[in-house]
Amino acid sequence: MKSHAYQNKGVAVFGLGKSGLSTAQRLHDGCANVRVWDDRPAGREAAENAGLDVQNFQTADFSNIDILVLSPGVPLTHPAPHPVVELANRSNVDIVGDVEIFLNEKTAGKLVGITGTNGKSTTSALTHHMLADAGRDTALGGNIGTPVMDLPQLNADGTYVLELSSYQLDLTPSWKADIAVILNVTPDHLDRHGDMAGYTAVKEKIFQNQNKADVAIINIDDAICKEIASKIEADNGAKLTPISVEMEVEAGVTAVGGILVDNTKLGAGWTFDINRLDALRGKHNWQNACAAVAVTRALGLSNAEIAKGLKTFGGLAHRMELVAKRNNVRFINDSKATNAEAAEKSLASFENIFWICGGVAKAGGIESLTPLFSNIRHAYLIGTASKEFAATLDGQASYTVCDALEVAVLKAAEAAELFGQEATVLLAPAAASFDQFKSFESRGNVFRDLVEGLGK
Repeated sequence: MKSHAYQNKGVAVFGLGKSGLSTAQRLHDGCANVRVWDDRPAGREAAENAGLDVQNFQTADFSNIDILVLSPGVPLTHPAPHPVVELANRSNVDIVGDVEIFLNEKTAGKLVGITGTNGKSTTSALTHHMLADAGRDTALGGNIGTPVMDLPQLNADGTYVLELSSYQLDLTPSWKADIAVILNVTPDHLDRHGDMAGYTAVKEKIFQNQNKADVAIINIDDAICKEIASKIEADNGAKLTPISVEMEVEAGVTAVGGILVDNTKLGAGWTFDINRLDALRGKHNWQNACAAVAVTRALGLSNAEIAKGLKTFGGLAHRMELVAKRNNVRFINDSKATNAEAAEKSLASFENIFWICGGVAKAGGIESLTPLFSNIRHAYLIGTASKEFAATLDGQASYTVCDALEVAVLKAAEAAELFGQEATVLLAPAAASFDQFKSFESRGNVFRDLVEGLGK
């Protein structure tokens, strides 16, 4: 996707991670006058290797710059604007992100935008999977991993599914989705948006510029999202499709007790039981499924196509990922559960859990998980949090201090197989990984390898 819209224009690109470097290269390919900078030496080196013009923006002349493309990770307003942002403001240079560049380049295809504090990656991946499984022309990108400027040009029948963070929405002034989704709004990134009101206002931008031809899908179980839904109804703008896992609603999609009901006009009351789908266990995933069904129904998928897409979805790596199932034992990789709040979702989704947890403890440890200890048959503690977690578990759930993940997997697998009933070996660390692994992905990959090596 070359960036022809900026041909012969002066473009500065600041922040050369995956998306920034991709955007700079596409702008360069489209004959823009591109200069780039990154505060990190690795970013500058990657740009030099790609043949880009690397200049220090702190001392650069912005008089011939028409637009600044800013990495989403760079502070725009809070806690204070980055010096490069201040330079652009003094020079009256517009500041945008890579999604804005993408919108000026895409030639066809519908836009689905998905945001929320939690669940947006799973919902985006599920939506894309369902469309692709039904044979639709579709592309997935944005915050989920593939930079938008690396996506292909789709035809008029195609659909872009974009996961968008609050940072990305803040940098996309011309955003307008054919179908927009907001899953929830809970305190997050407040240092970057000033306060909860500022964060909510940015998230709400997912619905900006929509009209009666467009669809707004909103989780009304979330108090803030319910207020947003009320505003959309009052404004008589986009067609509102509410979703809920707490109650059935008219003209919406719900999943009370895991029974999905599509009461939209096109769904006409269609029902589907998602309780036994391993990749969509738990209320949080029922919510994600409701959103994905609402999107794909609006795009014209049939009952059979929607059902097949839900059943064949494998889930995202390291997010309640089913690694293997042997006899009565399933092995679940939820390595991304790096705090108690995240681990709560998987602990609430299974019974007879042989729980592998630990690493670098977060504030509060696992105290908040006490009500779920009854789901745990035995815990296997790893990493530096072992002593703290053992103190919390003491007298409430049995545990073994294993230190190493290798030991924990072996012991948990052996105990689960001897249990004699359906059981789950669950890696949901409720802690960071960097005492023993470079990332939660690395920890999850090691878990997957260890499970695959059992019995060999």
